[in-house]
Amino acid sequence: MRRWLYGLLSLAAAGFVSAAALSQPAAGPPEEVDVALVLAVDVSFSMDLDELALQRNGYIEAFRSKPLHDAIAKGAIGKIAVTYFEWAGGHFQHIVKPWTIIDTPASAIAFAEELGEAQTRRGRRTSISAAIDTAVQLLEQANVTPMRKVIDISGDGANNDGRPVTVARDEAAAKGISINGLPVMLKQASYFDIDNLDVYYKDCVVTGPGAFVIPIRERHQFVDATRTKLIREIAEMPRDGEAVVQKAQSTGNNASCLAGERQWRDRMGN
Repeated sequence: MRRWLYGLLSLAAAGFVSAAALSQPAAGPPEEVDVALVLAVDVSFSMDLDELALQRNGYIEAFRSKPLHDAIAKGAIGKIAVTYFEWAGGHFQHIVKPWTIIDTPASAIAFAEELGEAQTRRGRRTSISAAIDTAVQLLEQANVTPMRKVIDISGDGANNDGRPVTVARDEAAAKGISINGLPVMLKQASYFDIDNLDVYYKDCVVTGPGAFVIPIRERHQFVDATRTKLIREIAEMPRDGEAVVQKAQSTGNNASCLAGERQWRDRMGN
């Protein structure tokens, strides 16, 4: 892998990022784009160093790929706006790449290279709800006029910190924002994990016309799954209907959207 992957051994400690620190001041008139895309990436301690490296590398290789460049070029406007931040618990959100306009292969590759040079931080707990709230805030601050607004959530666990994830999801949906998911399911569910994370993401996290979930169960799937997800978000217009899980566990049961909170309380003896 790329040299930066080994830099994960020098991860920074978890820290609080205030709303002020998340602010990204506008410059000049808003720019029209096909989609404003927020990439929200889980860096909680349940993700081991290898998983963090694979996850980051999936995004890097996706933005370096010709299929993604072609998807951007074929848009009605031919450009997208993207920002990338990492999250863990309710008070841990760190912007790795602020809003960036991507309209050429060169700008996409530059985004990938800068992402590869950035340090990864880690934090305790898992607050998907806070990640959604932060993503909504970033979309509201973006100095662009998008045809669509999309939040892209990747993570390996259920919400166990902050407010209920369904409340944050529904507020985002009310603002016309779609949410798609990339649940990481490399390990068997244990301790603070839940079974069938992909079904949880479908029932509790994603929202919007044509919302979808693409689970990752094998390490070699990271690059292909991430690229597929991004191309679909960039190139495909939303469709009516319920959220779709690709290659989901066929349990036939709906997920409990408070499963993460309940499991945390049980494990902590509260």
